[in-house]
Amino acid sequence: MNHEVAYSFNDLTLNKEYLSTMLGFPDGILPEPFDEYVLEAFREAGSLCNIRGAYYLSSKSEFSSDNSNVNIDGIEFEIGKTVAKELKNSEQFAVFICTAGEEISLRSQKLLAGENPVLGYVYDILGSMIVETATDLLQNEIKRTANVNGLGITNRYSPGYCKWNVSDQHKLFSLFPPNCCGIQLTDSALMHPIKSLSGIIGIGKEVKYREYTCDLCSQAGCFHKSHHRKR
Repeated sequence: MNHEVAYSFNDLTLNKEYLSTMLGFPDGILPEPFDEYVLEAFREAGSLCNIRGAYYLSSKSEFSSDNSNVNIDGIEFEIGKTVAKELKNSEQFAVFICTAGEEISLRSQKLLAGENPVLGYVYDILGSMIVETATDLLQNEIKRTANVNGLGITNRYSPGYCKWNVSDQHKLFSLFPPNCCGIQLTDSALMHPIKSLSGIIGIGKEVKYREYTCDLCSQAGCFHKSHHRKR
């Protein structure tokens, strides 16, 4: 069963200190012109966002004998042993997609290619924060649904990370109606709009949620990993 939601920019709780760190100022003090650019981006973001999400709750699921794949309602996902280990004991899965919409990326791209690349970069980073934070809200909705039935959830995991092949995006999107939430896939499994996320969450009585999972990922140069390491 598919469930669709929509959020406004005001529904999000965005951490400006985190944004400052992502922009390269970990002390939270933004020099000129970044201070004005961040204020401008926050003022305009509400009118540039079309934040939408959806999730699909599976009815049947089964891990492969070698614990590297999972079958969700007849579709085989090659998640790999790392993700499978984190999803251990899942009795059900929530498959999700979420997007910040197209306009904020278009604004960023126009500025990056034109008169103000620095402001474009601010919009780009803010767009990433928006879809991450919106996906947090979507995940919380999935958690509440699970909790009603006395179940817990795992962290969320996405194709392209922890050695899970990004090509599985096509399988993931097959669980949703075409153009769901306005998100489309390229032949190479990239999402459009760019500021979009997808993945799966395990649900069950014995599953575990971990506050910090960056140690699972081998992606080099990831800001999120270095940010958590400094905490």
